[in-house]
Amino acid sequence: MTNFADRLSEKIDEFQNPTVMGLDPLMEYVPLPILRKFGLDKSTDPSLKSQDRFFSLAAEAILEFNKSLIDAVKDIIPAVKPQIAYYELLGADGIKTYRETIEYAKNNGMIVIADAKRNDIGSTAAMYSAAYLGRTNTNNGSDMPAFDADALTINAYTGTDGVKPFIEDCEKYGKGIFILVRTSNPSARDFQDLILDNGQFFYEAVAEKVSLWGSGLIGENGFSSVGAVVGATWPDQAEKLRIMMPNTFILVPGYGAQGGTGETAAQCFDENGKGAIVNASRSLMLAYRKAGISEDDFQQAAYEEALRMRDDLNKHIFA
Repeated sequence: MTNFADRLSEKIDEFQNPTVMGLDPLMEYVPLPILRKFGLDKSTDPSLKSQDRFFSLAAEAILEFNKSLIDAVKDIIPAVKPQIAYYELLGADGIKTYRETIEYAKNNGMIVIADAKRNDIGSTAAMYSAAYLGRTNTNNGSDMPAFDADALTINAYTGTDGVKPFIEDCEKYGKGIFILVRTSNPSARDFQDLILDNGQFFYEAVAEKVSLWGSGLIGENGFSSVGAVVGATWPDQAEKLRIMMPNTFILVPGYGAQGGTGETAAQCFDENGKGAIVNASRSLMLAYRKAGISEDDFQQAAYEEALRMRDDLNKHIFA
């Protein structure tokens, strides 16, 4: 089974672009041409008061938006990261769109990181892992995947027994996980900066565990399929964590709308400019809202922003 970290590294090298596009769609993000296509531009339409009808049409519109964005950047961005909360807003229709978005991205050669931050005690963690990384037991000998993402974000707060099922599925199915270590939000310090009895910050203790858990899944490129999430908004901590986790692939949120830049994100890469991938969501999805751009040109706007982001990252990574 091909190692996930190797596959991700190869894709990044192919495009010379360590970027993942976050697909976090709200209805207010969807361009007018797509809203018109599904009749969602008519706010006075009484049929849209029906929950079932609105959720169904909205989910179709968001799927169309996602597919259009994927089509626009699939030849320059190696991966997508759909955040499931934005799809749960539309109930069952939204979950269907989530699964179809994953399928469409994979069919177009992109690596998919499911952003769901799942975990629980061991038995429940195993079910989460089976849903996103493994297989659903059908009791008829033909087990099948539910979402079949390439990787999944998870929370390690439950400890080793809650993480083990995910690691086992990574090994069995060639998948990856990204464990929250230092998140990009301002209040991350509330808990992640707590000082332990040994003088370590809490996030440093998590980083040590992530490095240990991933030691058995290191690929030919020197990086493990057990990765970490480290926000671009914390460059000083990121520099320290890169040293603490030399073999850990880092997923870097916070670029763009949250204030992260190419300069701050660069701290997550190693001395060879490897081992990390940087997420941008709103800055790509909503690139068409820049002055002077028509909503009809949202795909071109996303493409041009993807090129700008790639060049910004590479300029600082290889400075």
